[in-house]
Amino acid sequence: VRRTERREKRGREGGGRGGQRGPAFHGAPSSLFSRQAGLRRRGGPPGGALRPRPRRTEEERALRGTRGDVPFARCLLPAHALSHTSSSPSQLLLCVGNFFGSAREPEWEDFRGGAKKAPIPTFVLGANNAETAGHFPDPGGCELAENITYLGHKGVFSGASGLQIAYLSGTESTQEPAPAHGFSARDVANLRASLLSAPGFKGVDILLTSPWPKGIQAFGNSTPGPVQSQAPGSSELVSLLAASLKPRYHFAALQKLYYERLPYRNHAVLQEAAQHASRFIALANVGNAEKSKYLYAFSILPMASMDPAELVKQPQDVTESPYRQPWGSKGSASHLLPGAKGEDTELASQFFFDLSRKPKGRKRPAEGEGRGKQQQPPRSRLPPLPPAACWFCLASPQVEKHLVVSIGSQCYLALAKGALCADHVLILPVGHCQSVVELPGDVVEEVEQYKAALRRFFGSRGKRCVVYERNFRSQHLQLQVVPVPQQRCSAEDIKEAFLAQAEEQRIELMEIPEHSALKQIVQPGTPYFYVELDSGEKLLHRIRKSFPLQFGREVLCSPAVLDLPGRADWRACKLAPEEEAAAAQDFRRAFEPFDLPQED
Repeated sequence: VRRTERREKRGREGGGRGGQRGPAFHGAPSSLFSRQAGLRRRGGPPGGALRPRPRRTEEERALRGTRGDVPFARCLLPAHALSHTSSSPSQLLLCVGNFFGSAREPEWEDFRGGAKKAPIPTFVLGANNAETAGHFPDPGGCELAENITYLGHKGVFSGASGLQIAYLSGTESTQEPAPAHGFSARDVANLRASLLSAPGFKGVDILLTSPWPKGIQAFGNSTPGPVQSQAPGSSELVSLLAASLKPRYHFAALQKLYYERLPYRNHAVLQEAAQHASRFIALANVGNAEKSKYLYAFSILPMASMDPAELVKQPQDVTESPYRQPWGSKGSASHLLPGAKGEDTELASQFFFDLSRKPKGRKRPAEGEGRGKQQQPPRSRLPPLPPAACWFCLASPQVEKHLVVSIGSQCYLALAKGALCADHVLILPVGHCQSVVELPGDVVEEVEQYKAALRRFFGSRGKRCVVYERNFRSQHLQLQVVPVPQQRCSAEDIKEAFLAQAEEQRIELMEIPEHSALKQIVQPGTPYFYVELDSGEKLLHRIRKSFPLQFGREVLCSPAVLDLPGRADWRACKLAPEEEAAAAQDFRRAFEPFDLPQED
């Protein structure tokens, strides 16, 4: 997920995305999961006992779940106790279902205002009805209160350890586009495509949805009560998603029942290679009268770090996949299985963009435009991501093309949306890549060429530039390039501003050798914040638990640098599309003498 920038005060994210700003859930059904270190379930379905395990690493995760219908304070009681357990403290909570009730909740204001705080980082899915949609202002995800973060409408949360959590907010909708509290077939197709296209994709560790997948009971154990087979409680689209993503654990809510289905296999016996088993767990309302289970705890080693033979071991009570069972008027669910043909999987793969250069200009062809195999030498390829799945892949129909100001063979430049100041630009790879440390060599080379060209351009205007990257709660690499007038401050002043702000927020910002490459210091998949000054000095922070998303903007907005109070949040700086297009045209014209030459 473009990944939106949120309100920030330090200490925002936990375990790869999170928050530290307070919580409160209440009202309609909601489910929470937390993670513990030190416990792992051994063998059998996930309902088995948890056994202590010595010296757990950071890569091990334990998750715990709850559902709402009562004041948020009651939801936090078990989480608070678990967070103080010395042997295995909870580290993360995930919530599915309805986080807010339809009635006004005065207690929530205490959490939102900072008077109260959730004991551990908490992540929630979005609204399932129109009444509560207003609580979730940003579909890309945002901080709701300290230690409470809305994951977003749909996406994937990848932890530093490699743990992958896919999520889909809302209930199934037949509208296109879906309302704020729903998801459509296109939304599910895009989420599927973003994962299935990844090289070597085997599945995700966890899938979070609020509705149950339709037909989940097929071939399995009976549910403890009647199940709603239609929306909002169940969803055929969620069945499609689960069949495609093959989650090792799938959590859901909305049926007011606790149901732990027998594990099911993801392959046809004697016809396909063995794959890992999947488990589905639905949770009841918090504080329900029947005292059904609303809190679920377990440990999980990320799929990426498991031995393949261990991963595909089948539990003794494994069943056939429920998604191979017929249901409803369509007669068969086989069309939901991975590889099924359908209109929803036909995603656009190209877009064309006219830079409006003069004939003598050095315009380079866009993706799919005069760049066939015969014209280009072999190059290392970025992992492809279908265009509809990412806001920054150049082939994506969601790219705001009017902001693009230069296109290279491997990278492109675009004006920043909600720019901090005039000429604030982004360097982005054309294909999908999450961070600088994951870029192939030829892409790194062009990134450096663009940085050098921008330094020359800004230098000609009496400005120096600051380059920074936040590889945290982001899916596509965005190198922020912000010009600073030389008369305002020196590179040393900017460096001191970053160090001072980091010290104030207790962020460990260290200086790294000038001529060292970032990938020599940081491993792929590691969250980090990185700053590069035009003096060649570089600062790095390894993000281990939490980080204020607007840290870079806050420093540059400070009196010590640009002195632009009120512009730390990009939303407060957005322009009308016509103004953005005009600004891009002006930048394009001014930058043209410094732009990269056209390839032969």
